[in-house]
Amino acid sequence: MAYDEALAQRIRDLLASVPGITDKRMFGGLAFLTDGNLTVALMGDDLMVRVGRDAAEQALTAPGARPCDIGGRLMRGWVLVDGAVLDDDVLDAWVGRARAFVSTLPPK
Repeated sequence: MAYDEALAQRIRDLLASVPGITDKRMFGGLAFLTDGNLTVALMGDDLMVRVGRDAAEQALTAPGARPCDIGGRLMRGWVLVDGAVLDDDVLDAWVGRARAFVSTLPPK
């Protein structure tokens, strides 16, 4: 599966000043990791966002958000956000939300 290169660059720009960020091809897309913890990933034109199990239900109420299903397996603690809703402010908010959750995890 290809991913949206323009969206990837927008995420790189958002995370450019954040220490510990790497990107890596995963899930047929491109993943961004913080200190080794998967934070967000691009799946085609959509954004896979790590919000944590406690926040997933509330996150699904946001426009464009749906359960993250990879190959028939539900990814608990993750949501998939439709790329069509990812204007700059929305993208920034989702990436910030993922970063906030991942900051609670120990580095790998």
